Amino acid sequence: MSLEACRSLVERADPERFSAAQLGTETAQKVLWPLYAMNVEVSRAPWVTQEPMIAEMRLQWWRDALEEIAEGKPIRAHEVTTALGAAIGAREAALLDELVQARRWDIYKDGFDDEAALLAYLDNTAGLLMWAGALALGAPEDAKADVIAYGRAAGLARFLQAAPELEARGRRPLVDGTPEGVRVLCKTVLSDMPKATTLKRRLGKDAASVITEGWQTRALLQQAIKNPTRVAEGALGLSEFGKRWRLLLS
Repeated sequence: MSLEACRSLVERADPERFSAAQLGTETAQKVLWPLYAMNVEVSRAPWVTQEPMIAEMRLQWWRDALEEIAEGKPIRAHEVTTALGAAIGAREAALLDELVQARRWDIYKDGFDDEAALLAYLDNTAGLLMWAGALALGAPEDAKADVIAYGRAAGLARFLQAAPELEARGRRPLVDGTPEGVRVLCKTVLSDMPKATTLKRRLGKDAASVITEGWQTRALLQQAIKNPTRVAEGALGLSEFGKRWRLLLS
């Protein structure tokens, strides 16, 4: 039941990853549902309160749960942690702990110091989420850099879509939010994004399921490069037909 609860949570809160995970193998879905459900819980923890201390405590709760998984201790009762503990091991738990720590940026209103800090945030959130899933599903260690680069690109696309909302909440998401700054950032990240077909062959059938969540990424970043003002306008996105078509091809 906890696995089904995770699936339902992802369906409600992260429909794009939900659509991608449904295309995964049966083995992959047993990892992806709790992994994505944990990501939902962690990513929204800084936003459900105006009190930084309470947000810090919520994130620490997840760090403690991941420590229990990593050390093989009894895991606190929670529909997501129960399924997650069955899906991952100590290595993946350590990666997800880094993800939770990176989410502390969401609590405060300080901007990134430079572009390298922004890219590190994307690597440690979207990138590590993707790599933790791949690792749990048997991906070879030498694929780590490419999987994280793929996750970084997917994370940037989502981050740019969220930028107007982040600014409305008093955050400063981009180091250089000018049209040219957005264009250069997207080109840089896109140039490092591996080709999906090549990466999937390296990962194997089950682990390849983790990169399906990036099914819109290349098109969205190319859209931002062509017309970067769409980011500030909150107009970065594909049509429903475009989404379905790209998902079917992923």
